[in-house]
Amino acid sequence: MELRGRVALVTGAGRRLGHAMAEALAGRGMTVAIHYRASAEGAAELRDAIVAAGGDAECFAADLADAAAAAELPRRVARRFGGLDVLVNSAAVMHRVSFEETTPEQYDAVLDANLRSVFFCTQGAAPLLRARRGKVVNLADLSGLQPWPAFAAHSVSKAGVVMLTRVLARALAPEVTVNAIAPGAVLVPEEYDEAERERLARTTPLGRLGTPQDATAALLYLLEGGDFVTGEIMVVDGGRLLG
Repeated sequence: MELRGRVALVTGAGRRLGHAMAEALAGRGMTVAIHYRASAEGAAELRDAIVAAGGDAECFAADLADAAAAAELPRRVARRFGGLDVLVNSAAVMHRVSFEETTPEQYDAVLDANLRSVFFCTQGAAPLLRARRGKVVNLADLSGLQPWPAFAAHSVSKAGVVMLTRVLARALAPEVTVNAIAPGAVLVPEEYDEAERERLARTTPLGRLGTPQDATAALLYLLEGGDFVTGEIMVVDGGRLLG
């Protein structure tokens, strides 16, 4: 897919990996819809930077845990920009809560934010993407491929994103490709101290932590070069999944 001049919606783009991915797509000449829920300041700063560099971007607020709001978000973007070519489902929460400590309310909040939102946002986007032979990229996680008891609900939610990616790849073929990126330690949780970061780097086969650019490189491949790739989970983890 030639990205220049096309329209991308990146959810959770006010901070962290979503922010980096939206910035990378703007750098390829895409018009970018920057979704946010709580990170209004980060979203506005990104929009202003893209516009100052000669690009086109706009911020869209929505609580994607609300299924109706999630389904409506792509339609809002299409009304503003005339269509939709790419959906990047990046919005998520990540809380360290063990299996034993997880309450029903915490479980529901994580599953709604991380999995339910992807389902209904993509459902809303599907007719628009089919019309433009577009692409979907979901953000999974190593925790969806490995059991992380300290992040129990998060791990379950990301395993759901892995299977949802495969379901959507079948459901939306042949017009739309659907893939996922499963990052490892490319942007570690903000509460991790230096000792924890050093431990992660030391136990990664490639001997270092990753960067957001490692994840955006995978995104750009799936969008620009992966026209015959669908239903895949691209692991970007420096080899951590090897064990």
